[in-house]
Amino acid sequence: MRLLEKQKRFVDYFLESANATEAAIKAGYAAKYAGSNADRLLKTARVQSYLEQRLKEIESARIAQPVEIMQYLTSVLRGESDSEIVVVEGVGNGRSKAKNMLKKPDEKERLRAAELLGKRYAMFTDKVNLDTTQQDSNLIELFNKLKR
Repeated sequence: MRLLEKQKRFVDYFLESANATEAAIKAGYAAKYAGSNADRLLKTARVQSYLEQRLKEIESARIAQPVEIMQYLTSVLRGESDSEIVVVEGVGNGRSKAKNMLKKPDEKERLRAAELLGKRYAMFTDKVNLDTTQQDSNLIELFNKLKR
């Protein structure tokens, strides 16, 4: 069964204010019964499910995903991104003014992005991964001889 528009509005307003009674009133429920309606709505499985879904959407929109981070680091590495910096320049008579400018990543920033990407892909590791699940028959034979 689907959620009614009024119930969806309740959840959205509840997420904004964290006040269930206020959310119920804004969603269109009668003010006189808003508190009890809000309590009932928050206990409804469909409303709880929609609330969880909306929370996941909000979290997804606010928190960078791994792919987004990798894309950003790549754009810095390739010098495709811009950052805004403040530059102070003289205007004469010993006076100066601040000015915002866009700047491409410098060599240090690009190197750092390359380092972080390289770490992600384990390009600079000194560790050696050994697969010890496969048995070496020569080694087993040698151990058996040493046991005798």
